[in-house]
Amino acid sequence: MSWLQLHLTVNREAAPEAEALLESLGALSVTLTDAEDEPMLEPAPGATPIWSRTRVTGLFPGDHGEEALRRRVEAVLPEKAGIALEPLEEQPWERAWMEHFRPQRFGHRLWICPTGMQVPEADAAVVDLDPGLAFGTGTHPTTALCLQWLDGASLTGKRILDYGCGSGILGIAALKLGAAEVVAVDHDPQALAATRENARRNGVADRIHAVPPEQAPARQADIVLANILANVLAELAPTLLSRLVRGGQLVLSGILEEQAESVSAAYGPGIDFAPAARLDGWVRLEGTRQ
Repeated sequence: MSWLQLHLTVNREAAPEAEALLESLGALSVTLTDAEDEPMLEPAPGATPIWSRTRVTGLFPGDHGEEALRRRVEAVLPEKAGIALEPLEEQPWERAWMEHFRPQRFGHRLWICPTGMQVPEADAAVVDLDPGLAFGTGTHPTTALCLQWLDGASLTGKRILDYGCGSGILGIAALKLGAAEVVAVDHDPQALAATRENARRNGVADRIHAVPPEQAPARQADIVLANILANVLAELAPTLLSRLVRGGQLVLSGILEEQAESVSAAYGPGIDFAPAARLDGWVRLEGTRQ
């Protein structure tokens, strides 16, 4: 089966109209993306931001005529939209993505490896992980910073809290590196499902407990990991501190360089932070609870 994508590049004001138009023309899905590499981080609660120049893309069955679609769009948005049509052939999209996902090493021993591939080191700690519903394959700098820290940490026998677990990659990596137990917390049911499935595939399902925040056990952890966003990390400071034993280690990621000072300040004198680690404009904060 073939498909047809219709892209409209519009100003912010015309985006809702363009979205409604594609839906009315029978689009199976409509997505809005940035047309000009305009950063948009951490919108205010309740806000629905739209880029100054927005690309509105509708996916149609391939039997929709290209010229007929173009004429109908031009009739409604004659001067507002740049129009582009792109045919797509059916293919196994998840495997197509995998063509660009290769085994990656973080530190000395830790590898993230997609299904069907192997790593060259016999003594490697390997996490088998394919792209899926939840964020976290190690490709983003915030995740990479955490994985690098885990590879260099002393984890044997440690109890770990992974707050905002996504795919479960950090908790599973910690278990592969010697941790005893992981509590993985996330608001998103898809993230929890992904974590449980990835843990099962990696043979650590009996040592990882994936739960929503309200079901997280009250016991304290030796290490608390949180790879979220800066404003959320600041809001979670009392919660994360309460879950960390004295002398335990706190690792925070998802922080832009200019946000590091405000995030560390939110944790006050309770955490003795080491110098921040940096990668591609992002930082990782790590410290010890006093």
